[in-house]
Amino acid sequence: MEEVLAPSSEEHSARIVYSRVSTAPQSLLRQRHILNKPRLLIRTGGVAVGFRPAEGVLLFEDSATTSKIPALERPAVARVAAAAHPGDVLAVSELFRLCRDLVDIHAVRDWCQARGVALHVLSGPLSNFHDLAANDAATAPINNVITAVGQFQRDLLTAEAEGRYRGRPPALTGARLEEVRSAFADHGASIATLARAHGVSRAAIRTALTGLLPGQPDQPRSSRPTIDSRRGDDPVEACS
Repeated sequence: MEEVLAPSSEEHSARIVYSRVSTAPQSLLRQRHILNKPRLLIRTGGVAVGFRPAEGVLLFEDSATTSKIPALERPAVARVAAAAHPGDVLAVSELFRLCRDLVDIHAVRDWCQARGVALHVLSGPLSNFHDLAANDAATAPINNVITAVGQFQRDLLTAEAEGRYRGRPPALTGARLEEVRSAFADHGASIATLARAHGVSRAAIRTALTGLLPGQPDQPRSSRPTIDSRRGDDPVEACS
């Protein structure tokens, strides 16, 4: 059975729908399909992408509006504020269409609570809450955790797409890297000795020696270190 958001019994109660896309080429179609399931939007006959608000539903859309603009400062949200009354339900297809981060969701929750407006997210991890703006003992902390995790994941994806996240950079690069590899392969220097000489950890030396250590794949025979017993090198230490 499809869920229907029933309006409140308040005299001025209404169901309010908000949608947003960040750039002009993006389409609202996916959000409209989600909003169609609980019959907040109704398909219009003969138009492939046509939807209209159901009876009693007020639709507000921000097109080409970046999420960097706080929710309460967006043009369509300002119109929502003008139209909303106590007992209304504000519905969004996904939380990030309305709120960017924890600061934003707190601001929207405060706004909804001050006006007596319920907040309903239709899809995603917070869609099970009948009113995401409720101030009960369970809704607020769970909302904080899930929203923070979602924001962290989006930040990682954004950073990786922009080339800002590639893990910890190697401790040895360029000439120092070549010096370490040469000292190990050509002169039999131990990992411990190289770590002390370059002021880095043994793990950093092992990373620098990728492909040269015994047991590693594609290790050239000629690159295996020779142990000079006259120097007192320990064969175990040389490969540790």
